[in-house]
Amino acid sequence: MSPPEIMSKIFEVIIEAIQADCFELVAFDYRQQPFFSQSKGREPAVSEKDRSDLINRALKSGQPVVSHLDHGQDILVACHPYFFQGKVYGYAYFEKPNKGNSSPQEEMEILSSALPAVKLLSQEAALPHQLPVENDEGQFEFLGISQAARLIRELINKVKDIDSPVLISGESGTGKELVARLIHQTGHRRRGEFVAINCSAIPDSLLESELFGYARGSFTGALRDKPGLIEEANGGTFFLDEVGDLSLPLQAKLLRVLQEKELRRLGENRSRRIDVRFISATNRQLEAEVSTGRFRQDLYYRLKIMAIDIPPLRRRPEDILVLVNHFLDFYAREMNRPRAFYTPEALELLLKYDWPGNVRELQNEIQRNLILSGGEKIIQADYLSTPIKNARDKVLTDRWDYSQAKAEFEKKFLGEALRHFNYHRARTAAAIGLTRQGLFRLLKKHGLDQPKN
Repeated sequence: MSPPEIMSKIFEVIIEAIQADCFELVAFDYRQQPFFSQSKGREPAVSEKDRSDLINRALKSGQPVVSHLDHGQDILVACHPYFFQGKVYGYAYFEKPNKGNSSPQEEMEILSSALPAVKLLSQEAALPHQLPVENDEGQFEFLGISQAARLIRELINKVKDIDSPVLISGESGTGKELVARLIHQTGHRRRGEFVAINCSAIPDSLLESELFGYARGSFTGALRDKPGLIEEANGGTFFLDEVGDLSLPLQAKLLRVLQEKELRRLGENRSRRIDVRFISATNRQLEAEVSTGRFRQDLYYRLKIMAIDIPPLRRRPEDILVLVNHFLDFYAREMNRPRAFYTPEALELLLKYDWPGNVRELQNEIQRNLILSGGEKIIQADYLSTPIKNARDKVLTDRWDYSQAKAEFEKKFLGEALRHFNYHRARTAAAIGLTRQGLFRLLKKHGLDQPKN
């Protein structure tokens, strides 16, 4: 069962216990993006502005906020934030008649009891392109049938229960963060935090305080003590994306943390012990960065105790069909549409294209094609992006395992197309861009030429 599905069950239990006229439950994933939002009952009696102010006060303070509204009757308005060690995991908002002008202590205790579950589900929730995939045994894995994908799954299994640092390398869009999350979610640290930061996305002047935290008064604007992201990952995993973009001074401080297993917040003169597993990733050749003096050699060897290299998608074309199937399934469910299939012509173009943006580009293309198809079950080549259409003249590389995957995909596609057109072969052939003779040949090849009762 997925985190949103479990959250929905929690919502049902809470709403029955609270008995509020108006109730809303929202949970955030590790990027502070809502992965679950559900409400029940009447529309809020509080104005949108006042309601937002009350929720923001609760999220900012980390403490429940209670108010009373004289709306013909005395209404109790409250927001309970799911807050732990400086991080917000979500909130519950409710309105109900205030009987006896008392504080909602019982309701707050009920809501507070859900914190461990909300926290755990928030840590496991991810954005769609980062969702781990479960195999038939219910285990998470890295998708693909290529030798490279099998090797990556083997390495994930070997490193998931050790605390040594792991360095993941690969081009942008290959799935480096996905591999890091799989290591965390399948290993012995899965109940701890998975905290990620992109070193290239934050200015150097701010990155130090984000990583290590700061003490109150250590600089202008430091109004309170704040733990850094490394400290937030205590007991879990800290993921440094694009670690090659760290400045040399920050590299020296990170090295000390790795060596001493302790850190010091900005403005403090004492060190704090930490228990964090470090995973880093880069799309750079760090060996070359070391030779030019842009990356510390001692930090490089400290980060690379275990290494996982993710080849680009163009070097493992047999995985394309597996990923196409996965993303078609996923986005059809997300868009609440019938499962769609590419025509043979469109599928061949997807296989010929080099995918410089790797899995991320493939994912975005499939999402775009589903939107353009407008709910049709057959996706024509016309819906493909221009660079993909321009791959027509490229020679399609063939390999045994790739051919096997292609045959399986082709059989599934033809079966679905036949069912969609009620096994009318002429209409099916015309819709998917084949001649009748071409369709008959493929149906015979896959054993689909038997008439249906």
